[in-house]
Amino acid sequence: MQQPSLDLLMEKVESKYTLVVATAKHARHLMETLNHEGCSKGAKPVSIALEEIVQGKVRIEQLNE
Repeated sequence: MQQPSLDLLMEKVESKYTLVVATAKHARHLMETLNHEGCSKGAKPVSIALEEIVQGKVRIEQLNE
């Protein structure tokens, strides 16, 4: 699976830091879900998370302080 370009990813978030945190959280969620379902190993969770962010399957909320 080819990773999406950084330009496409940055259209979905305001900063690289936000992208890294959102990707890590979603990848962890995917790992937990895949482990419980017993799915076979294919693409890595980080690659899946990045692809889902580009496709708009993951909503990233910005909290205002």
